Parts: sequence; structure tokens; C-alpha cells
Amino acid sequence: MSIDLAQFIPTFLEESFEGLEVMESGLLNLDTEDAETINAIFRAAHSIKGGAGTFGFTDITDFTHVVETLMDELRAERRAFTDTLKNLLLSSVDCIRLLLEAARDNTECNDPQVDQVFKQLEMVLAGGEVVLTHADNEKADSTHNLSSENDNLPENVSSAGEINNSGWHIEFKPAQHLLMTGNEPILMMAALAECGEFLVHACTANVPALLDLNPEELFLVWDMDLYSDCDEAVVREVFEWVEDDCELTITPIVDDNRAVNSQSDSLFQEHLADFQNPQGDVPVSVQDEAPVAATITTESVAPEASVSITAAERAEMSSVAKSQDNVRKSQSDAGSIRVGIDKIDGLINRVGELVITQSMLGQVGSELADLEHPAVDRLNDGLLQLERNTRDLQEEVMRIRMLPISFVFNRFPRLVHDVSSQLGKEVELKLSGEQTELDKTVMEKIGDPLLHLVRNALDHGLETPQERVAAGKSECGTLDLNAYHQGGFIIIQIKDDGRGLDTQRIREKALENGLISSDQVLSEADIHDLIFLPGFSTAVEVNGLSGRGVGMDVVRRNIESLGGHVSVTSEAGIGSSFTVTLPLTLAILDGQLIKLQQEAYIIPLVSIVESIWVSAEALNAVAGQGRLFLFRDEYVPVIHLSSLFGFEEYSKDFSSSLMVIVEGGGKKAGLIVDELQGQQQVVIKSLETNYKRVDGFFGATILGNGQVALILDVASLIKMGLDNANKKQPRRHKNNDEAQQMKVRV
Repeated sequence: MSIDLAQFIPTFLEESFEGLEVMESGLLNLDTEDAETINAIFRAAHSIKGGAGTFGFTDITDFTHVVETLMDELRAERRAFTDTLKNLLLSSVDCIRLLLEAARDNTECNDPQVDQVFKQLEMVLAGGEVVLTHADNEKADSTHNLSSENDNLPENVSSAGEINNSGWHIEFKPAQHLLMTGNEPILMMAALAECGEFLVHACTANVPALLDLNPEELFLVWDMDLYSDCDEAVVREVFEWVEDDCELTITPIVDDNRAVNSQSDSLFQEHLADFQNPQGDVPVSVQDEAPVAATITTESVAPEASVSITAAERAEMSSVAKSQDNVRKSQSDAGSIRVGIDKIDGLINRVGELVITQSMLGQVGSELADLEHPAVDRLNDGLLQLERNTRDLQEEVMRIRMLPISFVFNRFPRLVHDVSSQLGKEVELKLSGEQTELDKTVMEKIGDPLLHLVRNALDHGLETPQERVAAGKSECGTLDLNAYHQGGFIIIQIKDDGRGLDTQRIREKALENGLISSDQVLSEADIHDLIFLPGFSTAVEVNGLSGRGVGMDVVRRNIESLGGHVSVTSEAGIGSSFTVTLPLTLAILDGQLIKLQQEAYIIPLVSIVESIWVSAEALNAVAGQGRLFLFRDEYVPVIHLSSLFGFEEYSKDFSSSLMVIVEGGGKKAGLIVDELQGQQQVVIKSLETNYKRVDGFFGATILGNGQVALILDVASLIKMGLDNANKKQPRRHKNNDEAQQMKVRV
């Protein structure tokens, strides 16, 4: 029976991309003496190479093999870790990512960067056993040529980087469980024997007495000499699948003064032939001396004793060992399972429909509450239990989609490293709150806005070392990324200790671009808010990072499309802080049901401050700003939703009006509504998916009675209401007719 390996490719790719994250993070944080991090990077590269070879991705295998070899030299302390080497290895991670993406998309990777970096890696490896001191590293230029490096080569290294030795001495100490992983040492030795003249000696000091011997465990240690002109990489490739399960030392044999034990060599070849072509029993002799791999010596067993294991028995033992290893692996992985996101989305949708159904049944139960019948009481009890179970189920399912924001934050160390190097700035990145969780859908869409904000802080916010010293600061700037929960939102802050926003420069640039008028009175916060306008930029010249007037407006638009908000605070010479507020999930929310005329709408509960009755006397008309209401020592604008939405008939005298004080986008407002109904949990249906994006609405939902209700985007409504108040002719909401069409589609 053949196995279709293609079914495992998505898992390989997913694990490989995770391995790249390990490599990149490790390289960025690598200390020259951090052996554990070097090993982690090596293992990640090794796993990617092994998996790529299994699935036939030869281009990935070849490229990663060179990276792995270079990391192995670092691991063996035959090469020093320099900034130049770090940058090259980081570029290698980018190239492997390009190759993996091409494999995922079933296309060819034609990016010239891959070939360029591959040649640079081979050039570095051509230096062979070159060991640079830290002083040499600081003086070395990133464009070394081979002629300058050859002056420092050891005596046994040629200009081509080849070691002039007679072969390789190999010390191989496998872990006791090696056989259980399905690996066979004698086959590894057979592969080595094909490379040249091969001698092997087994050390049996750790072998227990026969009665205590566990045939599933391995106690031998081998000393091997391979006389060949092959590269060390060829030797290491033989052991690539067991390097995590053994102690392996490979050193060059510089001289050729060897005494070849022809008897030992012939015995090894004999045992190898028996193993590869079993004709019956494979003898495992118990003798006084054991000069070869297949001979075991122990003083606790009489010399004349012998044990024979047939090939069939050995195969059965290997099969059992593999099964036991698989069981152990399954038990160790019992804490997690990989599930496709499409399955999670399907589960979320089913739970959403269940919430709607439960709401419908709850409404039916409330209508039957006045009936005098024993079954009605039992029905209501059951509906209450259903409501509790539905909410618990919904919360558990939502937790499945929640991921730590570290998945987004982890991309920024590399970005800060590259951009700061490009700009000639010294920057320390501080991350906090990485384990703060939010919905995967939100996380996927917030990556690009955060990327723009970080790049903006690096380019515009932080100064060069010379500028910082002149301003009395340290040469190294600080960029803080912090995330935390607040109510039903996640707050993400991007803060720098740079020059801050130049208020005067921003105002002059806005006037120059016609974004504001010369007689317009703006507060400092309003001026700071101008940087989010389309086409706005204070950059003196266009470069690869900024200056084209795009980016910040896209940031605000993308964040607001998620029902979030971005704001900025800044102090000249001290720094700037951008605060992004996002809902934890885009699937389900708790809302307040309101009525305007005969239409139902939902206000997110997290946006509601208070609901009150107001009279016309409590409202103050202010020229150019509509009506204001004094709420807790603060004047808030009043927005009549019926007027904003374009309803023809509504009360205009504000006598005994019902007002909902809401907060969104950092601002408060009072929304005049006709009626407040119950609070309920609603399932969010996307407007863009089912209709199109409509200003003022965050989404739609289906109520228990089957009616479609639109979910208000509070921040957008406040902005629209303020825009209307600042105009002589009130702007009626042009989307009222669209809303009705939208309900049909939803």
C-alpha cells in the first residue's frame, strides 16, 4: 500500500514557517556564547531540510543544507558569530520563506535574492575552518573577498576552503532509545563505508549483563575512522536524522599514519552483508574482545556463550519499538492538536446560528409566560438552562479562535533591526503583553496597520544617535509595544522616546496641502489628528520608508473597518504614543437593542456610558456646533439618530427625549433614540461580505423574531454627527435606503 505524501505537505509547510520564526527570533537575540539558541536555530534548519527532502523540494533542501552547515560550524565553535554573519543568516531566513511560499503555491521561486544569498553562503563556507576573533569581526567589512581571508587560514586549510587531511575520525554515541526511533546504526556505517576506506571499533563498556540486557535499547559507542577526501558535510549528512538523539564528534585526521586492521574490516563487511541480505541468523557474538561494530564484549558472560537473533525477530522488534515510540509521541502531543481554520470558522458559524435559535426560543418563552400551564414552567426552566449552556458553549468556542498577540509582535524585532540599520539609528525594542489574546480574524487584519505605525516611529519619531546626544538623550532610542485588555477591547500602544510630533510643521503642511483653512481653530489634539488624513506627510524627501503621503490614512481606515480606533498623543522632545483600540472578536458581541421609528438597531454595550431622559431645557444650542449636553462636567454633542438616518417623521423639539451617552474613537456623544429595548448577545454578520461597506454601521445581526438589525459603529456616527453640525445645511444620512436593501441581503 502506497502512502500519498502530498496530504502531509500543508503540515510540513506550517511547521516550517514556525521553524523560520524560531530561526529569525533566535538570530536577532543570539549571544555569541548562547549555545542553546544556536542549537535551536540549527535544529529548526535541520527539520526544514529533512522535511523538504522527504517531499521532494530539492531547492529548499539544497539552500537549507548550506545554512545548516554554517550553523553547525557555529555550534562546534569553528566559526565566530559576527554582525555580518547575522545579517547574512537573516537574509537566508527570508530566502527560505520565499522558497516555502513558492512550494505552498506550487510555483517556481525566481527571486534573484535567493541565488545571490546562496552564493554568499557558499563563499562564507569556502573559508573552511577560519576562526575570527571578536576584534577581527569589528574590523571586518561586510564585503570580504577570499584573498584577504586566505591570509588567516590555518595550515591545513587551502585557499578553496578544503581541509588537507587524510580523512575523518568519528565518535558516535547514540541515545539508548535510538533503535525505537526506527534508525539503524549499521546502515549509517554502510553509508560511510561507501565514501572510502572505513574502520570501526565498538566500545562496550556500557553494555549490561545479558540477563539485564533490554534488546530495545542501545548501549554501544562507536569509534570510526573514514579515510576519504569527502567533505565534513557529507559525513554529517549520514547522521542528520539522529543528531538530536546522539553525541557526535567529527574531527579531521591530519596524518596518514594508520594501521589498517584487515580482519576487523572484513568482519564488519561480513556482518553488513548479512544484515542487508539476511539468509537466516545474524550472529551477535559474545567474546572477550570486540574490535568491530558487530561484536560485543562483556566480562559477565562466559566466552563460549552466544545469542542469535533472526532477521525476522529483529524486524519484529523494530516494529514494536516504532509503535512504542509513536505511542510516546502521541502521549507527549496530547495537549494540542492542529485543526484547519475552515473547521473553526464552520464551528463558529454553527454556534452563531445556535445563539440566534436560542434567542428565538427565548422570545417564544416570554410570550407564553402568562399562560397557566405546568408545561410552561418546565419550558421556561429549560430555556434558561439552554441560554446558560449556549453562552458557555459560545465562550468556549470563541476561546479556540483566541491567539496571543505575540504572533503579530514577533515580526517586529526583525523589522526594527533592518529599518534601524538602514536609517543608521540605534533602537531598543521592548515588548510587553505578548500573551494578551484576541481573535485570529482581528489579528490577521491588524498586522499591516501596526507595521505602518512601527515604521513611522522608526523613521519620523526616533532621532539619529547624533541628534539624540545633542538633545541630551542616550544614543539608543526606545520603542515600546504593549498590549492589554480593557473591557471588551484590546489596547495596543506603540510608544517611542523620540522627537515627538512637530505641531507647527503639521499645521503648515496641512495649510499648504489645502487640508485646513487659515482661519480654522484647532486644538493640539486636532492638529495631531491631521496626520491620518489621506495624502498627508511631513517628510522633506521621499525615501523607501515614507514621504508619499500614504500609510497613516490606511492605518486609520483599516482599524476603523474592524470597529476600532487609533489615537495619538505627543510631546515635543519627549516622544509620541499611538493607541489602537480593537474589539476582541468580530463574531459575537453583547448589544443594547434600540428602536428608531419601526426600525431596530444594536448599540454595542461596551460603547454605552449611560442612558438618561433629557428635556429641551437641558440642551444648549451652540452656533456651528449643534446642541450640547452637560454630562458630568463635560459638554457632549447631541446627535438625533432619526435625523441623521434621514427618517422623514421624527420629533424635533427634544421634549422628554431618551438619550444614550456613548463613547467611541476617544470622544463622547449623546444619541437621541425613540425606545430602549432589551440587552442581548448578537451574532455579527459582515456587511462587506453580504452587501458593501456603509459608513455608520459596523455590521448586522438577526434578532430572535427573525428581524434584521444593523449594528451601529459608534465612532463613525459621532464623526458623522459632528460633521453635520459644522455644516450650514444638515447632511442627511444617504445610506438609509441602502440600509433597507442591506437587510434584504443579510
